[in-house]
Amino acid sequence: MFIVVMGVSGTGKSTLGQALATKLGMPFLDGDSLHSKANIDKMSAGRPLTDADRTPWLALIRSTVENIYTEQEHQPISIGSRPGVVVACSALKRAYRDVLRGDQSPEVTGSEKLPTYFVFLEGTKETLLARMQSRQGHFMKSGMLESQLEALESPRGEDGVVVVSVDNTPADQLRAATTGLELFCQSNA
Repeated sequence: MFIVVMGVSGTGKSTLGQALATKLGMPFLDGDSLHSKANIDKMSAGRPLTDADRTPWLALIRSTVENIYTEQEHQPISIGSRPGVVVACSALKRAYRDVLRGDQSPEVTGSEKLPTYFVFLEGTKETLLARMQSRQGHFMKSGMLESQLEALESPRGEDGVVVVSVDNTPADQLRAATTGLELFCQSNA
């Protein structure tokens, strides 16, 4: 199982992603850790990424997750864990989510056996801006929020998407995410 905790900057993707990974017994990967130096430099300078900047990064996330999943298939599963990976990634556009689903490349292996789900963290611009302004040391500056909101294509209505409000407590976010994911897993079993 591949779970992408998604949303614009400041939604708390990493916080929820880590909590979800712990609850499900899966490894957590912050998609930002796979950005190229050029992408990080660009965002640090306050310039939004283009589709051309994002596509190789998204493909790298998918292939990294597939490699982890393949390794997991060849190892015994410990009690309280299951094969899969939780990733924090903005996944702002449908086309980006399709790359993460493995839908974009015929050479992508494992997309049939690696079901992909999204947990969309949703919040108002005012709430997100306040959250971004209070965090320290992140390369994504609060001035970039507007460009992310403009680029966001809501995943509401797409298959395999759970919507969670950023206004909920972290415990309520985790509960909503796991409940929604369990429903998807039951219907796909």
